[in-house]
Amino acid sequence: MEVPAFVWTLTVTAILGLLAFDFLFHVRKAHTPSLKESALWSSLYVGIALLFGLGVLWFGGPTMGAEYFAGYVTEEALSVDNLFVFLIIMASFRVPRAYQQKVLLFGIVVSLIARTGFIFLGAALINSFAWVFYLFGLILLITAGNLLKPDTHEEDSEGVVVRLAKRFLPTSQHYDGDKLSTVESGKRVLTPMLLVMVAIGGTDLLFALDSIPAIFGLTQNVFIVFTATAFSLMGLRQLFFLIDGLLDRLIFLSYGLATILGFIGVKLILHALHENTLPFINDGQHVNVVEVSTAVSLAVILGVLVVTILASIFSPKGKAKNAVSGARRHAVEYLDLTYETDMAERDKIFARMCREEDQIRKLPEKYKRFIRNETEFLNLLRSAHAEHDKAQVRAAQG
Repeated sequence: MEVPAFVWTLTVTAILGLLAFDFLFHVRKAHTPSLKESALWSSLYVGIALLFGLGVLWFGGPTMGAEYFAGYVTEEALSVDNLFVFLIIMASFRVPRAYQQKVLLFGIVVSLIARTGFIFLGAALINSFAWVFYLFGLILLITAGNLLKPDTHEEDSEGVVVRLAKRFLPTSQHYDGDKLSTVESGKRVLTPMLLVMVAIGGTDLLFALDSIPAIFGLTQNVFIVFTATAFSLMGLRQLFFLIDGLLDRLIFLSYGLATILGFIGVKLILHALHENTLPFINDGQHVNVVEVSTAVSLAVILGVLVVTILASIFSPKGKAKNAVSGARRHAVEYLDLTYETDMAERDKIFARMCREEDQIRKLPEKYKRFIRNETEFLNLLRSAHAEHDKAQVRAAQG
C-alpha cells in the first residue's frame, strides 16, 4: 500500500514534536526521574505506539497492521537488550544520575537519524537487488549466534572513536554540570559528557546494523519500517529508568532475541530463494519454498518474548544474579558522591542496596557463586555502610 506524502509529513512532524517536547519539558532541566514519572511516561509512549498501530490496522488493513506490530515488538525487544550496554557505558563514565537523561536522548536522536538513513538505503538496495535478502538473512543468523555466546554485552564501552578523542583532544576528568566543554587552567577542554555521548552514539550505529535487517525481514513497507523503528526508540529514555533494576534479572533475554533473529534470518533467506535471481542458484530461477506469513511471525515473536521474560523473572538464578549485581551497582553509586547529590535519592539507593544484601544472605550456597571477587564485593558493601554512618552523624551534627 502506497502511503500518501501528507501522511509521511504528519507522522514525521509528530515524531519531531514529541522529541522537542521531551527535551524542553523533561531533559533540559537536569533531574533524577522518579519511578512514578518513568512509569507514567513509558506508558504514554507505549500507548502512543499502540494507538498508531491501531490506526495503521484501521486504514491500512490487517496485513499492514500485523507488519507494524511485529516490527514494533521486535525493535522494542532489541532496544531493551541495548539498554544493558547503555548501563555499562553509563557506569564506565560514571555519569551523574541527573544527567543521564540528556545522554540517552542524544543517543535516541542519533539512532533515529542513523536508522532512517539505513532504512532508505536498505529499501533502495532491496528494490534494485533481490539478493540483498540473502545478505540480511546472513547478518541476522550471525547476530543470533553471537547472542548465544557468554558475555554477550561487551564491557569495552569506549570504542575506537572515544579512545582517539581522549588521545588527541584535551579532555577533562571531571564533569561540569551537563556542559560538553569546560575551562581548566585557562584552556578549553572536552568534558566526559561529550565522550559518553560519542560512546552512546557509536554504539547506536552498531545496533542499527542488525535491527534494520530484522525489521526488513518482517515487512518491506518503508513507512512501516520507519514508524515501528521510531516508536520503539521514543520511549527508550523513560524505559531505561523504569527497568534499571530489572535489567540484570532478564537473564534469558539474549536467548529469546537469538531465537527471534534466527527465525527472521531463516524467513529472509526463504524469501530470497522465492525471489531468487542469482544465476548459480537454480539457474537464476525462483525456488518454490514455504514462506512464513506475517501473522505467524507476530505469533512466534510474541510467544518467544513472553516465555523468555517469564522464565527470567521467575527463575531462581535470575533473582540471585539480580540481587548480587544490584547490590554491587548500588554500593558503587552510593559511594560516588557525584553520582547523586540529592540526599533523599542517596538514601533510596542505600535502602535498595540493603534489601539486596538481605536477599543475598538468604540465597542457597549454589547461587552465591554469582558473587565475583567476593572479598572485594564484601569490602565494597562495608565501605557503603561506613559512608552511610558518617552521613548520618553529619546530619545529626548539622
